[in-house]
Amino acid sequence: MLRHLIIRLLSCAVVLLTTAAQAGTLNVRLILSDSSPPYQQFAASFNKALAASKADVAVTESQAISGANTDLIVTVGMKVTGLTAAQTGTPVLAVMVPRIGYENLVTPVVPQKPIRSISAIYLDQPWDRQLDFWRAALPERRRIGLLHSLDTRIDVARLRRDISDRGGSLVAQPVRSAEGLFSSLENVLDGSDVLLAIPDGMIYSSSNIRNILLTSYRHGVPLIGLSQSYVNAGALCAIFSTPEQLAEQASSAVILFSRARQLPDSQYPADFTIAVNQQVARSLGIELPSLEAIRSQMDKAKEERR
Repeated sequence: MLRHLIIRLLSCAVVLLTTAAQAGTLNVRLILSDSSPPYQQFAASFNKALAASKADVAVTESQAISGANTDLIVTVGMKVTGLTAAQTGTPVLAVMVPRIGYENLVTPVVPQKPIRSISAIYLDQPWDRQLDFWRAALPERRRIGLLHSLDTRIDVARLRRDISDRGGSLVAQPVRSAEGLFSSLENVLDGSDVLLAIPDGMIYSSSNIRNILLTSYRHGVPLIGLSQSYVNAGALCAIFSTPEQLAEQASSAVILFSRARQLPDSQYPADFTIAVNQQVARSLGIELPSLEAIRSQMDKAKEERR
């Protein structure tokens, strides 16, 4: 009897110690892929959001990939996410990573790790949101051009159906090599009213984007970009999530982790921003709706799908 009592007391002590440990300060290591402005903006907003929440979370910014004395690692960008996922067993929340790149990266890693020990907040927008944006901003332009490399693994058949459901058609072409990029671009532009950029590093790299914009402009085909930088460079418009918006979402995920010690499922950005280039619109003879009208139409389309 005494033995059973001792065992019960020891079990209670373990539970209490575990609960106390979970209630303690969450030690988070924030690792950036580099010191470029978007990543720095994310870091500043992330720290600010956690400080404002008054959550018991201690954040250490570091370039060292280590899980020592760390409960959760937040990686920003693909470069450091790949290295961290491969080198540590500490739970990882990856932010500002494209969905396909992230999935390609973690597929060989995840089976070796505990369930839900790695998760992500993607950089790219969900397809429904992108297509709703296209219909709201450019309702008269029905033929969507799309270039994709083989690594992106896009479900072209499903995307074609989704575009058709919105009254449009898809002109898609895979790019099999860097050398064939611009001939493929010419083919797509010949049959398109608008070109939709996707997070595909082989196609929309810093060395290609200027020539892609010039070529599409010469064809009179506007490009829907991925960021404010695209719009500044000559894209007609873009839908994207800012580093500040992603930082707010990441801080919420960290706070939830501090309470449950479990990462949420990988997810798309919750909030987004719309940008337009009125000079490009005038040059192409396009009259864009107001940003308020675009958002309103997108909200309406989302409600109709429910």
